[in-house]
Amino acid sequence: MSVRTAVPHLADIQAPIRERLDAVVDEIRRIVVSDFAPVETVNEYLMKIRGKLFRPGLVLLCDELEGRPSPQAETLAAIVELVHLATLVHDDAVDHSVLRRGMPTVNALWSHQVAIIMGDYLYTRSLMEITRLGRIEPIQVLANAANDMTVGEMRQLSSHDALDFSHDDYYRLIDAKTASLMAAACELGAITGAPRFRAQLKTFGRELGLAFQIADDLLDYTADSAVTGKPTGLDLREHKVTLPLIAVLPNLSRAERAKVNALFADPEPDDESIAGVVEVVRGRGGLEYAREAAMACAGRAAEALEGLPEGPALDALRDGIVYAVERQR
Repeated sequence: MSVRTAVPHLADIQAPIRERLDAVVDEIRRIVVSDFAPVETVNEYLMKIRGKLFRPGLVLLCDELEGRPSPQAETLAAIVELVHLATLVHDDAVDHSVLRRGMPTVNALWSHQVAIIMGDYLYTRSLMEITRLGRIEPIQVLANAANDMTVGEMRQLSSHDALDFSHDDYYRLIDAKTASLMAAACELGAITGAPRFRAQLKTFGRELGLAFQIADDLLDYTADSAVTGKPTGLDLREHKVTLPLIAVLPNLSRAERAKVNALFADPEPDDESIAGVVEVVRGRGGLEYAREAAMACAGRAAEALEGLPEGPALDALRDGIVYAVERQR
């Protein structure tokens, strides 16, 4: 099948599971509640900055494919979101980021120590909850994903020269840091509601995650800041090399390479330096290359859905592919 070109809203994708997502939010709050005031204070803040529940939605949609939704899926969806939130809290601390979705990070409001401890708290609460379900398969799936994400983060930290980051390095990284959890989300939904499609849905989630991350990295070069009207360039500001830049590095002129080298040598590159590198990448075709790569992953995600039972859940998963590659943050 072909991937739809109209861009669906996330609310439309989640419409078939709207009430169940409300139950997931209740589950998240139940799982993380603490009678220790400092932990509960941070918990309350984290609930305000949590994401759009894209990954929990995948769990529920996969769970509903055969029309036999399981109550356990709502708990698993909450656990997936908590693991995702834990990785973001840890990533912000590692990167010394001060904003997340336009709001101060935990490490900015409290400290790096609090951020690391709270990330650990979210992980351990998730582990306690998933063991309470009494099923070994979900534990194995989530443990594998958590391990992949941790190794991926260490792999990124161990890269001493960012500009030596290769295509293979990049795909290994995004497979570990993003695709592994989306694959796990889909596999968990399959375990509870559509076990005969478990392998297909895991493949779907992995390819969807790759497409999602490539599209996200592309947005760093194309999405405008509301203040400046120019590309945000946050990855470049943090000296992160993603696919648009990787694609063009071998073909740069001496002058173009000098611009890139200067930016990566500057501990705090300014907006002008970032804009200059963005233009180099744009002019050399890096944006088109990354977009084609995202669409290739999206196509493979769509292929993985072939033969699954038709219905609202499958339609929503197909729409999720389009959302992943076409969203504007």
